[in-house]
Amino acid sequence: MKKERTLITVQVQPGANRNQVARYTDGVLHVRIAAPPVRGKANRELIAFLSDILGVSRSSLSIEKGHTSRRKVIAVEDMEQGEVMERIEGLER
Repeated sequence: MKKERTLITVQVQPGANRNQVARYTDGVLHVRIAAPPVRGKANRELIAFLSDILGVSRSSLSIEKGHTSRRKVIAVEDMEQGEVMERIEGLER
């Protein structure tokens, strides 16, 4: 049986020193990305970074809203909301 599709809201700060999760507050994951916001570099780096921290393939992630905005809605395929939240909350320890 296929798992559901989960949407997460991400606030991105491009051009940071390194990729890192800053915090998760009020349902928004705040992420710093090293790539500059030029020609989709920060978006590609964001997808790669989220892929690593969530333990899913890059093809399982897509930007649903906010391609040119700092606030984005990311779809995570084949992962339930609870699993996504567990992994995000585990990063803050």
